[in-house]
Amino acid sequence: MRAWQVERRKRTRHLIELGGLVVKSGIVDLTGDDRATILGALLWMADELKSDQGERAQALWAAKGKQALEVDPATHNETDRTVSAVRR
Repeated sequence: MRAWQVERRKRTRHLIELGGLVVKSGIVDLTGDDRATILGALLWMADELKSDQGERAQALWAAKGKQALEVDPATHNETDRTVSAVRR
Protein backbone atom coordinates (compact mmCIF):
# COMPACT_ATOMS: atom_id res chain seq x y z
CA MET A 1 0.00 0.00 0.00
CA ARG A 2 1.32 3.43 -0.86
CA ALA A 3 2.17 5.95 1.84
CA TRP A 4 -0.59 8.34 0.80
CA GLN A 5 -3.14 5.52 1.09
CA VAL A 6 -1.98 4.67 4.59
CA GLU A 7 -2.19 8.33 5.62
CA ARG A 8 -5.63 8.68 4.06
CA ARG A 9 -6.89 5.63 5.98
CA LYS A 10 -5.45 7.00 9.24
CA ARG A 11 -7.19 10.33 8.64
CA THR A 12 -10.47 8.62 7.74
CA ARG A 13 -10.35 6.49 10.87
CA HIS A 14 -9.59 9.55 12.99
CA LEU A 15 -12.56 11.44 11.53
CA ILE A 16 -14.87 8.46 12.09
CA GLU A 17 -13.73 8.22 15.72
CA LEU A 18 -14.41 11.93 16.26
CA GLY A 19 -17.85 11.55 14.72
CA GLY A 20 -18.47 8.67 17.10
CA LEU A 21 -17.77 10.97 20.02
CA VAL A 22 -20.31 13.48 18.72
CA VAL A 23 -22.92 10.72 18.55
CA LYS A 24 -21.90 9.27 21.94
CA SER A 25 -22.37 12.70 23.54
CA GLY A 26 -26.04 12.72 22.52
CA ILE A 27 -25.70 15.97 20.61
CA VAL A 28 -26.94 14.44 17.36
CA ASP A 29 -30.21 13.29 18.94
CA LEU A 30 -30.64 16.43 21.04
CA THR A 31 -30.28 18.71 18.00
CA GLY A 32 -32.27 16.53 15.65
CA ASP A 33 -29.09 16.07 13.59
CA ASP A 34 -29.02 19.81 12.84
CA ARG A 35 -25.52 20.24 11.45
CA ALA A 36 -25.58 24.04 11.79
CA THR A 37 -26.39 23.75 15.50
CA ILE A 38 -23.69 21.12 16.04
CA LEU A 39 -21.11 23.23 14.20
CA GLY A 40 -22.21 26.30 16.16
CA ALA A 41 -21.69 24.44 19.43
CA LEU A 42 -18.24 23.29 18.35
CA LEU A 43 -17.33 26.85 17.30
CA TRP A 44 -18.51 28.08 20.69
CA MET A 45 -16.25 25.50 22.34
CA ALA A 46 -13.31 26.66 20.21
CA ASP A 47 -13.96 30.27 21.26
CA GLU A 48 -14.06 29.20 24.90
CA LEU A 49 -10.74 27.36 24.53
CA LYS A 50 -9.16 30.47 22.98
CA SER A 51 -10.39 32.71 25.80
CA ASP A 52 -8.61 33.54 29.04
CA GLN A 53 -10.73 30.80 30.65
CA GLY A 54 -9.66 28.20 28.08
CA GLU A 55 -7.57 26.07 30.42
CA ARG A 56 -10.35 25.99 32.99
CA ALA A 57 -12.95 25.03 30.37
CA GLN A 58 -10.72 22.29 28.99
CA ALA A 59 -10.09 20.85 32.45
CA LEU A 60 -13.82 20.82 33.25
CA TRP A 61 -14.74 19.24 29.92
CA ALA A 62 -11.97 16.65 30.20
CA ALA A 63 -13.15 15.63 33.67
CA LYS A 64 -16.75 15.35 32.50
CA GLY A 65 -15.68 13.32 29.45
CA LYS A 66 -13.56 10.94 31.50
CA GLN A 67 -16.44 10.43 33.92
CA ALA A 68 -18.83 9.67 31.04
CA LEU A 69 -16.38 7.16 29.56
CA GLU A 70 -16.07 5.38 32.90
CA VAL A 71 -19.86 5.16 33.37
CA ASP A 72 -20.66 3.94 29.83
CA PRO A 73 -20.43 0.12 29.75
CA ALA A 74 -19.37 0.24 26.09
CA THR A 75 -16.17 1.99 27.13
CA HIS A 76 -14.95 -1.16 28.86
CA ASN A 77 -15.00 -3.03 25.56
CA GLU A 78 -11.56 -2.62 24.01
CA THR A 79 -13.02 -3.32 20.56
CA ASP A 80 -14.83 0.03 20.73
CA ARG A 81 -12.47 2.08 18.58
CA THR A 82 -13.92 5.40 19.73
CA VAL A 83 -12.97 4.68 23.31
CA SER A 84 -9.52 3.45 22.34
CA ALA A 85 -8.89 6.72 20.56
CA VAL A 86 -10.02 8.75 23.58
CA ARG A 87 -7.74 6.81 25.93
CA ARG A 88 -4.61 7.55 23.88
